[in-house]
Amino acid sequence: MALLLGAAFLFVLLSLSGFMGTRTGIPFPVMSRISFGTRGAQIPALIRGGVAIAWFGIQTYLASMVLDVMLITLFPGLQSLKEQVVLGLPLLGWISFSILWVVQVLIACWGMESIRKYEAFAGPVILLTFIALAGWIFYSAKWTLHWSAPFESSGGAMWLQILGAASLWVAIYGTFVLNFCDFTRAATSSSAVVKGNFWGIPINMLIFGLIVVILTGGQLAIDGTLIQSPTDIVQNIPNKPLLMLASLSLLILTIAVNLMANFVAPALALANLMPRHLNFRRAALVSAVLGFVILPWNLYNSPLVIVYFLGGLGSFLGPLFGIVMADYWLIRKQRVNVPALYTHDPAGPYHYRNGINPKAIQALIPSSLISLLFAFLPTLQSLSQFSWFIAAGLGALFYWMVAPKGLTYEDQDGEAISVASAKH
Repeated sequence: MALLLGAAFLFVLLSLSGFMGTRTGIPFPVMSRISFGTRGAQIPALIRGGVAIAWFGIQTYLASMVLDVMLITLFPGLQSLKEQVVLGLPLLGWISFSILWVVQVLIACWGMESIRKYEAFAGPVILLTFIALAGWIFYSAKWTLHWSAPFESSGGAMWLQILGAASLWVAIYGTFVLNFCDFTRAATSSSAVVKGNFWGIPINMLIFGLIVVILTGGQLAIDGTLIQSPTDIVQNIPNKPLLMLASLSLLILTIAVNLMANFVAPALALANLMPRHLNFRRAALVSAVLGFVILPWNLYNSPLVIVYFLGGLGSFLGPLFGIVMADYWLIRKQRVNVPALYTHDPAGPYHYRNGINPKAIQALIPSSLISLLFAFLPTLQSLSQFSWFIAAGLGALFYWMVAPKGLTYEDQDGEAISVASAKH
């Protein structure tokens, strides 16, 4: 039930964000100029990009652990490289991380079309492989599934837990929800976005949710091991061909998620920050280098960094989403002058005050501070699972309260300058 509700929430939120991209044909850093101003848009773009760069490195590191298992299975002599550690990472880890880093950079540097083609290839491969893996686990468990603990809650407490779990799904994908217009700006219609989201979110999530249930419950039935990460799945497969297939599929999956959620956003943010010096390809390379030099394995192994740095930055994502959505859907009623978003003319409608909309900042600061309280105050820990929705709601509410209403907004198409850029 929690997975179903989470999928429904994500479907609605991704559709709202995606429709903006389809109608205007512009990426998130430019979309942010509508509510934050031509200069102020750097704030949401860099926050989103900063979170993504860190998670790009971390996800690549987690995938490299799977590649370690795969390489040792093929070449057992490489086990000795795990004993030699440099800057917190074994030599084999450096090799695996570097391989995956290069693969992702090559895909991204060919542009958005290359990423789209990879995603189209990865989806069916991942699904078929994990269906086969789930079938093998279920067979090995003699068609039985075990659970670690019964679900004893009922009534209001049960529904609160279900809603909390569903909200956590949204929080996990909060970064992706914010800049989903990056991927829908070249979509042919809103119905195409709805169709893609329907098959990609509720249906896809339920299928993979069932697969995870079988993998987890089946492994518990086999040897009592609770699977906690993709590496656990791979390491517990005694069948070598299936182990290799599962490892390869996990690598394909991680790269697909990383490219979509953590590569495009910082590349576009950096290109927007320095348009004279960086195109998408160069910005993607800079993002990848930053994701490497921060030594993400050390970040992942430091709870304080994860909680305070990434958690703190993440607390801004909900308010940003609320402000952008409220401005586009409630204040402007979808009326946007797209060509004006690409000019710094002081007389332009998105110049505001020196290129920054003070109303958006006035809404962002208090809603983000409240979101930080939910992230860090133990007394509010019970509500922390709802923090993304609370923060997004407060961001939208505060912006609606301070933004001018009743104004007439010009609606001008910018297809010639925006959709063309989506192909590069």
